[in-house]
Amino acid sequence: MLFNSLHFVAFFLIVTPLYFILPHKFRWVLLLIASCYFYMTFIPIYILILVFTIIVDYFAGILIEKSEGRERKLYLTISLVANIGVLAFFKYFNFLNENLTLLMSEIGLRNAIPYLSIVLPVGLSFHTFQAMSYTIEVYRGNQAAERHFGIYSLYVMFYPQLVAGPIERPQNLLHQFYEKHPLTYENFSAGFKMILWGFFQKLVVADRLSIFVSAVYQNPGAYSSSMLLVAILFFAFQIYADFAGYSNIALGTARIMGYKLMTNFNTPFFATSVTEYWRRWHISLNTWFNDYLFTPIMVANRDWGKVAVIFALMITFGLSGLWHGAGWTYIMYGLLHGVAVSYEFLTKKFRKKLSKAMPTTLYNGLSMLIVFTYVCLTWVFFRAQTWHDAITVYKGLFAFKGSFFVFDNNLGVILYSLAGIGILLAHDVSAHLNHGKSYFFHHKSAAVRMATYCFILVTIVLIGVFDGGQFIYFKF
Repeated sequence: MLFNSLHFVAFFLIVTPLYFILPHKFRWVLLLIASCYFYMTFIPIYILILVFTIIVDYFAGILIEKSEGRERKLYLTISLVANIGVLAFFKYFNFLNENLTLLMSEIGLRNAIPYLSIVLPVGLSFHTFQAMSYTIEVYRGNQAAERHFGIYSLYVMFYPQLVAGPIERPQNLLHQFYEKHPLTYENFSAGFKMILWGFFQKLVVADRLSIFVSAVYQNPGAYSSSMLLVAILFFAFQIYADFAGYSNIALGTARIMGYKLMTNFNTPFFATSVTEYWRRWHISLNTWFNDYLFTPIMVANRDWGKVAVIFALMITFGLSGLWHGAGWTYIMYGLLHGVAVSYEFLTKKFRKKLSKAMPTTLYNGLSMLIVFTYVCLTWVFFRAQTWHDAITVYKGLFAFKGSFFVFDNNLGVILYSLAGIGILLAHDVSAHLNHGKSYFFHHKSAAVRMATYCFILVTIVLIGVFDGGQFIYFKF
């Protein structure tokens, strides 16, 4: 079920009132049933994968808590192997098999393992990582094992963030299912604003930009350098608006019911370094990788000094790229960011001196421009369907071929797209300058707030794209 569908609107308008009508002790049942239905609207049989990992992790958590020493580590290993095994089979089996076939052919051997027609379960990477964070936190002693099987199941399957995050930690979410959440104006108002802005990001910005971006990336060799440049810039805003839009709808939907999920985006295009960018972009995933991969690797190799940090960064970003998709283009995307963050780590002192030698506004402005440019260029590997297409885009971009800014029949699409980007940036600028709160949505004047809501609603109706386009991160 897509958030940007009438199906979801009906689902939300049924589930939410029922949630507040039911006594507190029955609400988890409603949410679990609703979450199962929500997930089964995609491929019903795949809910059995969730059932399998939930059962494994539920009992693993209890056994980990009761055990000591090697036995404790054994139960954690079983849990991780089960989760990673499911993820590896459905998401990476054919990728690994194809590369094995190429490798064996180089030495004259034939790979007898067949290619499998596997449909990737929606949001598999997200709920797998959330499940693993539970058993790891129980193992570390930061979270008590959950005895209520239904509550634990709901922790993994909570429908607002089930298929595309944010990836919640058990410490933040589990206890909220036990707490009473009355309907309050504060929660409704905050949730409504998030949902409204999320729909704007998705329907007006992301899906409008995708029309032009998809056309260019389907045949990048046929477009001029200026068209490729616009497509690269547009995709940066498309994926931001698409994923941040989903996150806002998820946070808003949960907030109306009284649940507070973690913020997943914090005006990332205002970052003055790639390192800061990753603290602002897909925050739940990046903190996951930091806590469960980067830090353990760095600590294990701390005797290496700075080399340990670089090694941990490259492994983390390489696997982060692979997490996004089973392809070398995704791995390259991750590694390029690993190189950038490593460079910033090694040049921290030099850049600090440089910042003091320049006016702060000028230094920050140039830094934002450089980071945004780098991020846009690396997105090419993320968006291109093949390695060849990515190279074609880069070659076409720097070949300066074709007439400058000749858009044929795309002018209308581009103008609408620029209007959406302009509103998006106006919102983010005000949020960036006001500690995360948009000037328009959080104005003291009720008249200004109401005018903002009406303007966003009218804009959605007039130029929104209502074709039910899937969120980009659903395929991860």
